[in-house]
Parts: sequence; structure tokens; C-alpha cells
Amino acid sequence: MNAIEALLDDIASGRRRSIRILGASGQLGYGIPAAAFEAGLARRPDMIGCDMGSIDIGPAYLGSGRMATSRASTKQDLRRVLGGARQLGIPLVIGSAGSAGAAPHLEGTLELVREIAAEDGLSFTLAYIPADISRSVVKAALRDGRIRPMDTMPDLKEADVDAAAHIVGQMGVEAFQRALRTGADVIIAGRACDTGIFSALPIMAGLPVGLAIHMAKIVECASLCCRPGGRDAILATIDSEGFELESMNPERAATPASVAGHSLYEQADPFTIREPAGAVDLSNARFEALDARRTRVSGAEFHPAPRQTIKLEGAVAIGSRAVLLCAAADPSFIHRIAGVVDRIKDVVRDLVCENAPEDYQLAFRLYGIDGVRPLDVDGVPPSPHEVFILGECLAPNPERAMQVMRTTKQYLLHLGFEGRMSTAGNLAFPFTPPEVDLGPAYRFNIYHIMEVDDISSLFPLRHEKIDSINQVNAVA
Repeated sequence: MNAIEALLDDIASGRRRSIRILGASGQLGYGIPAAAFEAGLARRPDMIGCDMGSIDIGPAYLGSGRMATSRASTKQDLRRVLGGARQLGIPLVIGSAGSAGAAPHLEGTLELVREIAAEDGLSFTLAYIPADISRSVVKAALRDGRIRPMDTMPDLKEADVDAAAHIVGQMGVEAFQRALRTGADVIIAGRACDTGIFSALPIMAGLPVGLAIHMAKIVECASLCCRPGGRDAILATIDSEGFELESMNPERAATPASVAGHSLYEQADPFTIREPAGAVDLSNARFEALDARRTRVSGAEFHPAPRQTIKLEGAVAIGSRAVLLCAAADPSFIHRIAGVVDRIKDVVRDLVCENAPEDYQLAFRLYGIDGVRPLDVDGVPPSPHEVFILGECLAPNPERAMQVMRTTKQYLLHLGFEGRMSTAGNLAFPFTPPEVDLGPAYRFNIYHIMEVDDISSLFPLRHEKIDSINQVNAVA
């Protein structure tokens, strides 16, 4: 009997009432505070969970297939959670592998896990779940009228499907439960709902779905729900009536107010958590202090969706981006800066295009103006002492983007204007070169909901047996 089977048997027989889940990291790959994680292991959790990705980082990582985190930091975090889980003989569950959860992100994460196993002499069964959705599946759903846009996205077109560099679907509880039922020691999923990572096991054990998802929504961010908020590991203990939260850092407190506040995190509706399988109603949620550092939560109720859906995400390349980083402290320049940047766009266009069409976009962000500032004095807004100027060019290729940015730098530096006192230059640069090539630029072109009939077929489960000398054998 494996660890999951033994736990479920104990819950079913009444020998245990609760499940302990350790949320190890708000996003794996940025560092896991060691002391809090070790304190969490000492509490003998039944499972360790980690979210590894998000769309908060923008479309570039999904489009490019690169990780948002450094390889060294990601490997360090993976080593910590993998070693802790194997030390206790409990499952490790990771979702949204490699930042964006597409095939290259998942494979990069698996590669690191295999390296760690070989270096540390670990043996375990690995289950992984790709999240890539085929273009043919998306197009078929589109033709059947089963795809609708989210937020302000336009209706999806087949050309968008063809243009996307990668397309992923956000898997939920069902995929993680399939993996857990196989007794896998380590489960790594592609793009996934963060709640699925942590709620799958409690729901399998028959605990209330609403409570499990509410708990998962909070612990996926580790100790961010505490005062003061942080990234330290958090322990959730859930039973049939509610769940308790405790940061593993003694300097952080999960209070009723801080936990209730975090329940609103990333939610458009403060009383509803929407998931692929349905919605969690928080109208009757209660947050009660157990002591100065722990809070117990109850009352969440789950309402199944009438139709299964998944969120699709896709990113398309839109050119190359270069930026200019500079600042200004000349009062005359700052006073006239809106007109200056408008003029510089015309100057640059005439220089780099001559008689050819304008094939780039040039924009400026002025930090220190029209942001947070003191109250007006006698109706006149005070002028800032200095401003930071971020120039951005989006062009068809890197050479064109840098050409525009370098020309912009030189003429913005020396542009004459009424009231100018210094001819030495209008700008200060924090370093040289101040123009930076940021490489390919992307945007989300797929951010849509797709209705599905058989959700399990979209997220196939794969297994490997990894032994201590890094011999990997596919078993399913």
C-alpha cells in the first residue's frame, strides 16, 4: 500500500479526520526559505505542493518556451522540495511546470528533476501531465461554437490558432487525481489551475470540495496570506468542517483579517472562486483566530458547473523589442517633456524612414509624471525634480528596433527646445549602452474558454521509473 492509499484508507476508516498539506513556495524557482520549509517537514505533512507558473509574468515565456526563473535557482528549489518529499515518503505535486507549462517548460523541469535524482541518489516513480492542446482540437471546438473569449479578448479565429507559438489548456483537479491514484511519488503537470495542485488529494479523500478549493486558493501563495506577508512555507490542515492555516515562519501570523483578505486575491467577485469544475461560494465563509498566529476557515460551498470548460492560453510573436533607459533633472526639459517626446517621434521617423512607410512603434513611459504625487498647491501641480524615461520600440526585427532606439537616444539627448539652458545634453544615463535589445516580443492572442466533453483526454498521464543511478524507464 502506497502513501496515498494508506492515507485514504485511514480517512475512510475514521482513523484520521484531517489531511496536512505543506505549501512550499508561492512560485517555485525564486528561492524557498530553508528554515520555514524544514519546520514544515517536521510537522509531518501528507503532501508537499508547489505552484511553478502564472500568466502574471506576461506572454513572453509561453511564446518563447523559456523559463522565467534561472536554471540554478529552479534546480535549487526542486532539490529542496524533492529531497523533503522523499525523506518523508510523501507525494510531491507541482503545477504549471517551468513558468508557463507548455512542452518546453515541462521538459526543462523534468530534465532538472532527473539531474537531481542522479546527483542525490534518489529513486521514485515520476508522473507528468502535458498541457499542450493540439491546434486541431481547438479548431474543431471553434467550428462547433464551443470557445468564447475572456475579458476584453476578441473572438478567436483559426488564424490565431495557427499563429500561436504554443497553446496550453489549464488542467484542474481531475488530472492531478488521476496521477495521485497511480501512487506516483512525484507529479509534475504542465499548465494547471493552482488550486488543483492542493485540492485534489482532500477531494479524493471525500472532504468537501468547497473547503478544499478555498484552502488551495490560499496556500498556493505560501505565507502571502499572513502578516507580514512572505514566501515562507505554510501548513494547511483540512477536515470535513474547515481548515487551519499556519505559517512555518514564527514571525508571520495567519490572522482572520489577513486570510480573509487573501481570499479576494485575483478574484473579480469577492464571494466567488471560479474553477473549471465549478464555482466556490464564499458568502458564508468564516475566519476565526485559533491563537495569535493561526486561523481556522469554514463555510465555503461548491456549485458544479453545468458544462466542463478549460481556459486556453496562447502567445504569438509580434516583433522585436528594444528599450532606452534614461532620466532627466533639467526643470525646463521636464516642464516641456510631453511636447519633447511628441517632437522626437517625428524627428526619428524622418531620419530612419525617409520616404519609406513607418514599420515600427515608438512609445515613451514617463515615470514621475502623472503618477502618485503630492496634492496640487493652489491648483498648480508641483513639478517633479527628476523623471525617468523609458523609451520602447517594437519593430519587425532586432536590427530595426535598435536602429530606432539608438537614433531616439541621440536626438532626445540633444534636442533643442524653448528655454533650454544646457547644450551638453538633456538626459542622464544609468549605464552604457542605455539602449537594450530585449529580443522577441509576444502578446497573448489566445485567452479563451473552451467547453469540453472529455477533459481527461486532453491531459494524458505519463510515467517514468527513476532509479538512483539515473536509469529512466518509461512504464506508461
